[in-house]
Amino acid sequence: MAEGPVRTCTGCRKEQTRARLIRVARGADGTVSVDPTGSAPGRGAYVCFDEACVERACRSGNLARALRVRGPLAAGVHEDLLKMTKGMHG
Repeated sequence: MAEGPVRTCTGCRKEQTRARLIRVARGADGTVSVDPTGSAPGRGAYVCFDEACVERACRSGNLARALRVRGPLAAGVHEDLLKMTKGMHG
């Protein structure tokens, strides 16, 4: 039996349950932010709790593309994601 909804990491492309991924949301106003609750309104994309996945998702543009953002994500989003990965491993 499944543990819950399955989503794909924008970094490594592996499928995992939502509980094992960090959600990033783009709100109706276009702002992008890390969604620690996993329930913020707007378009969402997911990244593993792994620094390498965060780096790959941001550097490749996969995260921005999944959120339908034109251009690169704000640096603060990248930093917030890295803080969350360190919180899980350190």
